[in-house]
Amino acid sequence: MKNIEICSLIDRYARQSNTFGKKVRLEQAFLEVILYDWPVGVKIPTHRVLCRELSIARNTLSTVIKNLTSEGYLYSCQGSGTWTCRPPYSKDENFLPVKEDLSLSGRAQKVLGNYGASPIQSSSFVPGVPDISLFPMRKWRELYSSITVPNNALLLSYSSGGYGPLKRQVRDLLKRWRNIDCHTRQIIITEGTHNSIDLCALALSDFGENVIMESPCYWGARNVFQASGLNTHLIPWSPVCGHDLSELPESPAKLAYLTGSKHYPLSVPTSREDKILLCKECDPEYIIEDDYEFVDGDYDNLLFDPSSNNNFLVGSFSKMMFPGLRLGYLIAPISLADSINKLRSEVFREGRLLDQAVLAEFISSGSLDTWYNNIHRDYFGRQQVVYDQLSQVKSVSEISQPKRGISMCVQFKRNIDDRRVAKLLMKENLIVRPLSPVCSANDNRCGLVIGVGMLAGASLASEAARLRVEMESVLKSSDVWL
Repeated sequence: MKNIEICSLIDRYARQSNTFGKKVRLEQAFLEVILYDWPVGVKIPTHRVLCRELSIARNTLSTVIKNLTSEGYLYSCQGSGTWTCRPPYSKDENFLPVKEDLSLSGRAQKVLGNYGASPIQSSSFVPGVPDISLFPMRKWRELYSSITVPNNALLLSYSSGGYGPLKRQVRDLLKRWRNIDCHTRQIIITEGTHNSIDLCALALSDFGENVIMESPCYWGARNVFQASGLNTHLIPWSPVCGHDLSELPESPAKLAYLTGSKHYPLSVPTSREDKILLCKECDPEYIIEDDYEFVDGDYDNLLFDPSSNNNFLVGSFSKMMFPGLRLGYLIAPISLADSINKLRSEVFREGRLLDQAVLAEFISSGSLDTWYNNIHRDYFGRQQVVYDQLSQVKSVSEISQPKRGISMCVQFKRNIDDRRVAKLLMKENLIVRPLSPVCSANDNRCGLVIGVGMLAGASLASEAARLRVEMESVLKSSDVWL
């Protein structure tokens, strides 16, 4: 193998956050070079060389090689080495005949044509990921140990709408943080935001009906609606001009999906007045509001009314705590909550009561409030560091003001291919999301969505400076200008 190739691995390994263990950092570095740097079918260096160059233990490397081999990124042959691809299997006469021209459904292809999830979720500036390295895992593990299954055998069974104590804690949290006074019957515990939106799409709409969304939109919600066979209509919105009501479809809207007190992905405060005006004009049968990110006292921009018969609020603990938790909540009108609860049980089946019980204790003990307040103050400082760096880039026209959240949005001057910019930055282990793919056809804004959850301290300062330098270099390239 050429030196430049092993240098690429060394470089990507060095860029991984040192808040993670060596195995995690090494596996992520290997994954990145396999996906973006090394050609298919190349033989990787020997274990001895890798251990020496990376200063890692042999058992650490062996574990990582084993994991990547089991996932299909590497292929090992005893005594011959390891390669970056798995050779094709050989067919025999007992295999079923191969069907030609098979393809995914039209709905699936529509979603994949607009996919937004990055294949890398643990590198510098990856959007939508909170700081998982500082989360109080010791406290979390202690709570798991304190809830013993022998004394709580029902925690291993199915649930119906969620664990009662957790629903009560969510009710109190909403009152405390969002000034929302709802009944526990209205609260449905879900497996995160996407599951809540999917449940709403199933319960409230039929195939081919219309969903009003804002442009730019949250790509994940659009994908869920499109996968459900619904027609999404994006209405341009800006904090200065409001919604472009001339873009409303002529046919009636079944659903309106809006972000909560903070717009995602623009990372600016939303406007309750703009939402009211939009809903008056399009007159949706149901309104779904996604409280994606929030901080204490910013609830005035929420449209949600718990006493309404057509308002729904979606919330998630993934951004408040850690993404792997996959727990959230859906607040439904009391007249529909019981039916939607039954529907969830029939279609998705429910469980994870042990996780729900631990989360209930975590909230009850005050640990969630303490964590969320502390980390959000930290996020504000991180955003300020990134803001100071990127405001120096000449091709940047606007940056969201630093706030207490994990996401920022950088908008470019016109005629820049932000998809190409994001792709080039990814090669430098700078993971950002382009803005234009989540804008409507008549909304020509472009830019980048940036996360601050994965970096802190000295690494944040150096990576923010590196992001500025790499962005300036990329934007000088003629192939990113349309």
